[in-house]
Amino acid sequence: MKLKNILIVVKDIEKSRKFYHDLLGLEMILDNDGNMILSEGLVLQEEKYWKEFLGKEIIQKNNSCELYFEEADIEGFVERLERYYPEVQYVNRLMTHSWGQKVIRFYDPDGNLIEVGTPM
Repeated sequence: MKLKNILIVVKDIEKSRKFYHDLLGLEMILDNDGNMILSEGLVLQEEKYWKEFLGKEIIQKNNSCELYFEEADIEGFVERLERYYPEVQYVNRLMTHSWGQKVIRFYDPDGNLIEVGTPM
């Protein structure tokens, strides 16, 4: 068996596509009208369809998982984040763990938790 994709729920798929492209360089692979596959295996699913599938409400900022990315030029990434999305809500600004890895955590526009760290 092989894990193929990770799906996250978003309110505005075009706004989220732009966010993930601008900040993380993800490209659209396929647009299925409310379900969009991006490079690196990330899938954006519009909230209205997900609610319909599940029959349940979506809980934003539930902090039960995170999307993790690595970036060697973490300071450059932070500058890009602050330039493109100054309103972003941080969990923690750029910090250095005791083992030397630099990381930053923040929410995407829909409350999905993202961590960007330097390669280990």
